[in-house]
Amino acid sequence: MTRIRLNLLAALSLLGAIPATPLEAQDPSFDAYLQLLIARARAEGVSEPTISRMTAGLTPNPRVIELDRSQPGTPTSSGYPALAPYIARHVDANRINGGRSVYAASRSTTQAIEREYGVPAEVLIAIWGHETNYGGYQGNFDLARSLATLAWEGRRRDLFATEFVDLLKIADKGFARSQLVGSWAGAFGNPQFLPSVYLRLAQDGDGDGRADIWNSRADTLASIANYFRDAGWRSGQPWGVRARVPAGFNWGAVASKINSPTCPRVHERHSQWKTVAEWRQLGVQPQAYLADDVMASLFQPDGPDTPAWLLTTNYRVILEYNCSNYYAMSVGLLADEIAR
Repeated sequence: MTRIRLNLLAALSLLGAIPATPLEAQDPSFDAYLQLLIARARAEGVSEPTISRMTAGLTPNPRVIELDRSQPGTPTSSGYPALAPYIARHVDANRINGGRSVYAASRSTTQAIEREYGVPAEVLIAIWGHETNYGGYQGNFDLARSLATLAWEGRRRDLFATEFVDLLKIADKGFARSQLVGSWAGAFGNPQFLPSVYLRLAQDGDGDGRADIWNSRADTLASIANYFRDAGWRSGQPWGVRARVPAGFNWGAVASKINSPTCPRVHERHSQWKTVAEWRQLGVQPQAYLADDVMASLFQPDGPDTPAWLLTTNYRVILEYNCSNYYAMSVGLLADEIAR
């Protein structure tokens, strides 16, 4: 849900928590605000039958507001939790075995997707595994109710108003309201796309005329692949490789001097970009093949004498899906295990 998941949405558009006022004290009322959303949907071409069935009986969902207001703001601590325990929990035997099972059962489908989009199947499957445990849980919140509630609440009104209208556009393609369920923050399906992402990037991978990211393995993987291609995935490059860092390495000499405009605490942990040949000259040795002219940044999240990686620009593509080093590293490492 980067740009799909809620913690990425918060990083993109945090405007600060609103006071925890009672629902009935909100201004305008939910019903009045819903009429504004309906008018916008109508103006953007959503049919009247779809508007009627998607808004019938809508009321604000207090649980959604509670969950939204509990989201953390900008961190104030300078420390970072260790990566290794996170990896142990998220790249576990169940996820690895589940991913390998999907990988083995889908080779004809994934080979075609790899040829078309240039993204390795194991990376696509790893995203699916992290988002919904290969479809095991996709969320059960009524998306129309959740998105209308979040738009009305107002903390990120423009964002969620657009997502609500886009959800109605999806429903207008013939999807039942009962199918349009997902996370409390509006993400849905196997890859946990927001409605705007679905409309822009979802793909019909099995040729049946619908991008069914709930039930179709081909549609799910093709849609994730299209997201990655759109974000700039470079075919033929890994996301990163383990690297050996020499004792006494001068980290200050390679510290990044660039402040990222988005997710700064994620990117500040990465070194400057250098070619692999330049890293070798500094004594940093990749433990798997990377061409000398590949640009990479050095990342040693748990400090000296712990695992380190040289990360390519493809790692940044994973961050586009969810701007978290913990998420991106676990996706990359799970993908490596799936393909092993």
